[in-house]
Amino acid sequence: MNTPANQRKLDAVEQLAVLAEKAGMSPIELAVAFVIHHPGVTSAIIGPRTMEQLEAFLPAADISLPSDLLDAIDEIVAPGVTVNNNYGDFELRADQRRH
Repeated sequence: MNTPANQRKLDAVEQLAVLAEKAGMSPIELAVAFVIHHPGVTSAIIGPRTMEQLEAFLPAADISLPSDLLDAIDEIVAPGVTVNNNYGDFELRADQRRH
């Protein structure tokens, strides 16, 4: 947990949690809404193990994230950048980005 790569991930999660709270939603709702409405994502795999987890995911289907919130997310993790180094280099093509 103390490696620089892991710290970058934890910092991003903390910043995203603050954005979600300011927008009146849970971090789970923010994450799922972002994924299901992103042009570069064809499918969201949520995989709840309990009914409580499923119920936490469902409101995201009706959430439309405003441009200013999407811009704030992009400031935390720039489009086309991955903070998960385990999968090697990856860059999101320009046509898969929302701008």
